Amino acid sequence: MADIQHSIPVEAPVATVYPLISTGEGFSKWWAADVVKLQDDPEVAQLGFFNRSTIYRLRAEELKPGQSARWRCETGEEWEGTHLTFTLQANRDKTLVRFTHGDWKAVTDYFTACNTTWGELMFRLKATAEGKSPGPLFSPNGMSAY
Repeated sequence: MADIQHSIPVEAPVATVYPLISTGEGFSKWWAADVVKLQDDPEVAQLGFFNRSTIYRLRAEELKPGQSARWRCETGEEWEGTHLTFTLQANRDKTLVRFTHGDWKAVTDYFTACNTTWGELMFRLKATAEGKSPGPLFSPNGMSAY
């Protein structure tokens, strides 16, 4: 199995970063504008991409406030069965975010493209936590511009 890994230092405290990685609402600020939190299952978030032609359903598996968030991908041709893990390391008013999109079945062209996209998303997460608010990378109709 293959993993995508990134880390990025953030000039913001863990208390600011954690809600951005542990909730669908947080994802909507830096990842995808189209996020639906399921009423009947509060630990599931659905992220819609490209006019909802692609939907990733994520289930929170482990949320440790101020420390980490682990999500299981329940849909997506290559994403299904993978895990998104965000681990936070505090250093006063700064946070080191370590990210893994793990348990891919194979290294494919799509895996490689996702690695590139996750790198960009980490900078979006950083900017959002630092109050620069670039907005989500993905808007309902595609990728947003800077």
